Amino acid sequence: MHRLAAALLALAAPAFADTPTVPDLGARLERAEYPYPVTMFPVASQGQSLEMAYMDLTPVRPNGRAVVLLHGKNFCGPYWKDTADRLVGQGYRVVIPDQIGFCKSSKPRGYQYSIAQLAANTHALLASLGIAKVTVVAHSMGGMIGARYALMFPQGTEKLVMVDPLGLEDWKAKGVPWRSVDEGYRSELKTSYASIRAYQLKSYYDGHWKPGYDAWAVMQAGQYQGAGREVSAWAGALTYDMIVNQPVVYEFAQIRVPTVLIIGQRDRTAVGKDAAPAGVRETLGDYPTLGREAASRIPGARLIPLEGLGHSPMIEAPERFAKALDEAL
Repeated sequence: MHRLAAALLALAAPAFADTPTVPDLGARLERAEYPYPVTMFPVASQGQSLEMAYMDLTPVRPNGRAVVLLHGKNFCGPYWKDTADRLVGQGYRVVIPDQIGFCKSSKPRGYQYSIAQLAANTHALLASLGIAKVTVVAHSMGGMIGARYALMFPQGTEKLVMVDPLGLEDWKAKGVPWRSVDEGYRSELKTSYASIRAYQLKSYYDGHWKPGYDAWAVMQAGQYQGAGREVSAWAGALTYDMIVNQPVVYEFAQIRVPTVLIIGQRDRTAVGKDAAPAGVRETLGDYPTLGREAASRIPGARLIPLEGLGHSPMIEAPERFAKALDEAL
């Protein structure tokens, strides 16, 4: 287990207990250690001065190419560490941002969150670093941002690799009930390690939890401890609303960059699934089918299925994921 995971788990007592003690890491993870130096990119957006945290890794022997790694809703940049290390070793420059509203970045209360806005923020960050063309490797919610990035900035996208992305189906159109931001906020206020683990255990890991997953659940839950609970819960409610109400699936046919989908065949993630009627719930999150359908809609897309893996293959089986990513790149 790498340094970050070890550091986080050291805060739990005992280290691998079923319910570890979750430290108060701060609303912006002020007290969480990241594996590489973190820089704040100033973002002037919607009349506000915000900060977008990112890690920027430079290879010893550059191959002239850059990769941006986009995180999911329930993760922060550090879970990409193993992937980033491998890519840097292959000569890629690697940028790992925390999106506005997440992790170490600003969590403004009054902000119109949109997938396009987060894609535009990411583009502005890369432009500030002198990166004109990038390979986008995007997971879960990050997959929605990655798809939007490719649609908005095709000339600046060398390749799009979506890893178990959200947005492969329109949950609301399929019958998931609408939920107000206020209702979402009340739900987010209940966030705990236990609730995060229960959700990920069911949707991400097909009922099989390993001790190594704890580090990421602890990091997520640590934002909701102490004074950070209200700030994190409000940001969580707004970004949940963004994800549910801004599907990208209808625009897949318009993507004009080389695209690869890496899909865990046991993934059953569907936002709002638990609130859907039983007959609808059973049809949602069928990633083997959704992956094939998405690959058929995106011109020239390739599909790499990962048998026996769920929503987060880079965590569940790092070596298998690394081989799939090598193939994708």
